[in-house]
Amino acid sequence: MDRVGSAWLIRHFIDAEAKFVFSSDPDAHPGAIRFDMFGGDFTHLGDDCTFETLLKRFNLRDKPLQQIAQIIHDADLEDDKFGRPEGRAIELITKGWGKMDWPDEEILRKGFELFDALYLTVGI
Repeated sequence: MDRVGSAWLIRHFIDAEAKFVFSSDPDAHPGAIRFDMFGGDFTHLGDDCTFETLLKRFNLRDKPLQQIAQIIHDADLEDDKFGRPEGRAIELITKGWGKMDWPDEEILRKGFELFDALYLTVGI
């Protein structure tokens, strides 16, 4: 959930031209900016998930983004810091997509649609 949400955040609010490659070998794509992975350029810092790290690093203060960050944080870190139970359902959905043998591009497409809808409805 954090990885898909972070990719959505990057594409929609940080770099509209960003391209994503998912690989377990960090040397396979020289020059790539790694995120939401151990040793990545943007990852968990302190008590923050990657989505929160990106919000802070790029000074994004949009209220719906802050609410999405809370949802992702609670689901990804499983600490109930913000009391956002809806994240658990989204986490299960995104994990299920990962088990459906879909290509990464399909997971991102569906994930972007999910986060577009979430962005429009949080706080209603």
